[in-house]
Amino acid sequence: MTEQTPETNPYGTPTTSGPEPLRSYQKQLNTVMRTLLKVPFLGPQVGKRLCVLHVVGRKSGKVYDIPVAYTRHDGDILIGTGKWAWVNNIRKGTPLAVSFGGPKRTADAEVLTDAESVVRLSEVIARDNKQWAKFNGVGLDAQGNPNKADAYQSWQKGTVIIRLTVH
Repeated sequence: MTEQTPETNPYGTPTTSGPEPLRSYQKQLNTVMRTLLKVPFLGPQVGKRLCVLHVVGRKSGKVYDIPVAYTRHDGDILIGTGKWAWVNNIRKGTPLAVSFGGPKRTADAEVLTDAESVVRLSEVIARDNKQWAKFNGVGLDAQGNPNKADAYQSWQKGTVIIRLTVH
């Protein structure tokens, strides 16, 4: 994951040190989650907040199945993630397959990288998913409101938002 910009945080001093580093066992965990999400009756229970993006490599044509947490917002699906290599394969105007513990569905995808969009939508995701907020270094106040300085810091350290419109 690469940093977006080294600018000073316009929202003040963050309350966290930023997003947690990718865990060494993440690939194994993703393999287990992909398997569990395919199991009838169990998949929907395990994946209440998870979907699998079926991302096609631009050069290789290989399909990468990426389990990710999501939030529903204004009729779209929001996914906050780091700017990992697989994110570069998501292109606006190229449909993407996604599954929610069932058959694959088609979605239009857009990767948002600008500070305003990432901060605003990170706040939406953080309110909905406290675990996502913790993992991405977005602190919450006593009322569950995200810290805007933390969301900006997360953007500075490479967080992007994928917005899906599912068909």
